Amino acid sequence: MALLLQYDGSRYDGWQRQGNTGNTIQGKLESVLEKMTGRYQEIHGSGRTDAGVHATGQVANVHLDTEMGDGEVRDYLNRYLPEDILVLEAKQVPKRFHSRLLARGKTYTYWVETGQRCPVFQRKYIDVLGQSLDVAAMEEAASSLVGTHDFTSFCTAQGKKKSAVRTLQEIRIVRHSSQLEFVLSGDGFLYNMVRILVGTLVEVGQGKRAAGSVASAMEARNRQEAGYTAPAKGLFLTRVAYDTEIF
Repeated sequence: MALLLQYDGSRYDGWQRQGNTGNTIQGKLESVLEKMTGRYQEIHGSGRTDAGVHATGQVANVHLDTEMGDGEVRDYLNRYLPEDILVLEAKQVPKRFHSRLLARGKTYTYWVETGQRCPVFQRKYIDVLGQSLDVAAMEEAASSLVGTHDFTSFCTAQGKKKSAVRTLQEIRIVRHSSQLEFVLSGDGFLYNMVRILVGTLVEVGQGKRAAGSVASAMEARNRQEAGYTAPAKGLFLTRVAYDTEIF
């Protein structure tokens, strides 16, 4: 069964279940699934969002031995899950479906407030910079990041895998009054990659680095050449793409 999820990551230690804490999205879901079926059920997410990161379109899968229908499973989970985790849809899928291994791409959004204060009810979900940014310069810098590149400079050491080559299909910056929405779509993202990309672009917007320096930082394959890691609270996983549409 596949689940389409949204959650507020503010008070959680990330998606992945950890031995030293039960305060994870995966852990909360598995606890309710065990209550529902009477035995432990392992759930797999399309990606491991970090502590404080949110999702409006996370996809997960779990092999359930139950006679409950899709709607009944969704309603049961929502009845017992914390109010900051919601199952939008539950759907039967082929047993071979795996939300992470079969994912073909993901879209993340990151929100920045350029004013001194953001609306009260958005304060947990927007990084407040309190200064205007040069959007044209950021767009120029972003254009050098689109395509297939080695993104070693834009990930932390914990996230380094055998290959840091990824393809970014799009980096779009949308203005909403005093707020900026960074939209990043790609075939996959390294650990902290989105937050470092945004932090680097923000430094360009602040005039702390030239737009052309972003391409140079990428070529250096050195984390020290890129910008800061933007705070987790502004980041959302919004969509996971598959060859066949799941939801």
